[in-house]
Amino acid sequence: MEFIIKISQFLLSLSLLIVLHELGHFIPAKLFKTRVEKFYLFFDVKFSLFKKKIGDTVYGIGWLPLGGYVKISGMIDESMDKEQMALPPQPWEFRSKPAWQRLIIMLGGVTVNFVLAALIYMVMAFAYGETDIATDSIKDGYFITNPILENMGAKTGDNVLAINGEAVTGYNAMRPKLIEAKEITIDRNGEEFILTTPEDFLGQLSTGEDRTLFQLRTPFVVAQVVDSSANKSVDLKEGDIITAVNNTKLKYFDEFGPFLESFKGQTVSVDILRDFEPITRELKVDEDGKFGIYPFSGANAKTYEKLGYYNVITKTYGLGESIGVGAIRFKEQIVGYWAQLGMIFNPNTGAYKGVGGFKAIFDVFPSTWSWEAFWSITAFLSIMLGVLNLLPIPALDGGHVMFLLYEMISGRKPSDKFLEYAQMVGFFILIALVLFANGNDVFKALFK
Repeated sequence: MEFIIKISQFLLSLSLLIVLHELGHFIPAKLFKTRVEKFYLFFDVKFSLFKKKIGDTVYGIGWLPLGGYVKISGMIDESMDKEQMALPPQPWEFRSKPAWQRLIIMLGGVTVNFVLAALIYMVMAFAYGETDIATDSIKDGYFITNPILENMGAKTGDNVLAINGEAVTGYNAMRPKLIEAKEITIDRNGEEFILTTPEDFLGQLSTGEDRTLFQLRTPFVVAQVVDSSANKSVDLKEGDIITAVNNTKLKYFDEFGPFLESFKGQTVSVDILRDFEPITRELKVDEDGKFGIYPFSGANAKTYEKLGYYNVITKTYGLGESIGVGAIRFKEQIVGYWAQLGMIFNPNTGAYKGVGGFKAIFDVFPSTWSWEAFWSITAFLSIMLGVLNLLPIPALDGGHVMFLLYEMISGRKPSDKFLEYAQMVGFFILIALVLFANGNDVFKALFK
């Protein structure tokens, strides 16, 4: 069932982005009286799942979900229709239109991607508001989960004060900034330290077993007792919070491992909060120093706030405010993605090791249906699609835009033969990038 939910979200998001991107090309083409021969969701290699001709355009759905396309008459694109290009130009063809009209047609797709992302962020700000955790209310720092940070000198209990010199105020807002971190300012027992990240920080993070750096320190919340556990018959319920062992208070889950080492094979008394009421149970500690209990992985922020672990910041926005908040988030996401893309093309950062294909995108979607998560992911994917399509690679929109700008500035149009060769080179570059990204997915699945 989890797979069905994930694949449904993945295909719905992908289909929405593809159709709207191609509409961005289709609509201005029609406005400028340019014939569009095909409008396809997914690729129709050899055959289509569905197709219907309306007017001059065949609308269809292909079987290969790697993208989509519009085939515009008189344009050198991935169809490589040499026969059409060998004929005299016709008034309805792309090549017969003024350069400024062709530029608008080519920029239509990425424009829709960016507008869509901005609109989603604005609507989300209005519908959901913002929920975050105030970093200055986190009393005992974070639980360090990644050896990369440990090698930099970080310790569990450290608090993050700033990233690249910019103060952090919200936990959720801080985490994306860590990807671009060069310096992390921390507080340890009232003393400030600056941790310097290695140049290949992102590469190490991408290839490590644990891709999180640290987590909020939370209590030991019971999720489920392992079937093989000696505590299987004990009256424990999902949501119970273990607060003490043999009268020793243990506030955080990360404290239990070291503490239980000295009680291997013994039975201990544990204090538990159940619906905020105290109860006591006897639990056996196995030879590995564990209770045999799965802890709660998801943080119930409101419950933890009630227990005094930190303060939750909740903001709601009116319609006018939502526009501004959504625009700011869009700007932050697009600037951040450009920066990440720059790191990917810098071999010294090792960021290329983290490049993923369709499997990586699929994994981003949650296993339970959440419209808030769906729209947030879709907005970011729309930004990705827009930015990647702007890259000056022939066969991408950015490649066509590059040649059109050259034509408009120089007054000379590149020859059809040159554009044909450029399209072929761009196509092979794209194939190489797709194989590399999806090959990374395969490598990680097999060897990580």
